[in-house]
Amino acid sequence: LGPHVFDMNAAPLLRDSRRASPATRAGMAFATLMLVGLGTVVASRRASPGAPILMAATGGPIRYGDESLMAGKAHGSCVAPVQPRLRWGCDGKVADNICCFNRHFAERSGYWAATSFLKEANREKTVFRDPVTGRPLFVAPVGRSFSDFEAESRQHGWPSFRQNEVVWANVRVLPNGETVSVDG
Repeated sequence: LGPHVFDMNAAPLLRDSRRASPATRAGMAFATLMLVGLGTVVASRRASPGAPILMAATGGPIRYGDESLMAGKAHGSCVAPVQPRLRWGCDGKVADNICCFNRHFAERSGYWAATSFLKEANREKTVFRDPVTGRPLFVAPVGRSFSDFEAESRQHGWPSFRQNEVVWANVRVLPNGETVSVDG
């Protein structure tokens, strides 16, 4: 799921159920999230004990965090390694490196389209989860069609999420614009 982009000035917020560097386009703020092949944050097969299993609430105001979220933990910046089997054939080794030991790069552009995601997606809302904890981070599409989600993702090179598709209970934006899971 390499860099996912969500438009911080996106359409009206709706209710429903990793990494970024800031950029500015035509006065609109964008964040590029680094999630592996629909992946790192998005490809866990199931929630870990204690993580919400049902559709999570999305949208609302951006929630900010501080650098302490990314402090060293048991496994790099993560509380544990990524789950052993990720959805859509995402490479666990790549996901682990991108999510837990890297804050500057993502998997190659287009990686997500080479996974089985597009074949397996039900063309409706999909919950994208943290690959370590299983917590929901994004739900897409919300307020747009799956075709729009896919087209935007292809244009950016990574799955593209809008502000109203973010599960803000589990996602924070750091002062430098980096967008991360609350679990690191």
